[in-house]
Amino acid sequence: SDAERKNAPGKAEDLAKLGPAAGAAGGDDDEDDDDSFDMFDDDDDDEEAERLKEERRNAAYNKAMSKKKSGKSQIVMDIKPWDDTTNMKELEANVRKIELKGLTWQQSKLVDVGYGIKKLQIMFVAVDDELSIDELEELIQADEDRVQSTDIVSFNKL
Repeated sequence: SDAERKNAPGKAEDLAKLGPAAGAAGGDDDEDDDDSFDMFDDDDDDEEAERLKEERRNAAYNKAMSKKKSGKSQIVMDIKPWDDTTNMKELEANVRKIELKGLTWQQSKLVDVGYGIKKLQIMFVAVDDELSIDELEELIQADEDRVQSTDIVSFNKL
């Protein structure tokens, strides 16, 4: 109401003088209008920021991929013969003849199982991305005359 406005604290001013509507109400005063400035129009900055972000992401990916060389595993495998008449030297020679990419044979030993039967315990290094352990086991077990079964004793990442 008018009575409340008159009693309100502060100085009464014409609304046309206040706020951004003053320029629009005042007519053709183009000197105060800055149409070239748009506070939300940051296309150039956004494109530059996006390009930098993409470059950083690619650099981080390339760095991670260069560090992520193919891992290696050291594996100890038991190879069990059918019986005590199996020639373990021939068995070991046949196993070591297997050459696969990413496979490096290491030391081996004969371990007593019982009743005169010995098993071949052999260690090898496998490059994880290049060698399938299942495939290697199948190749070893393909020597059906000598090999009864194979077991992985230990599997350690290097």
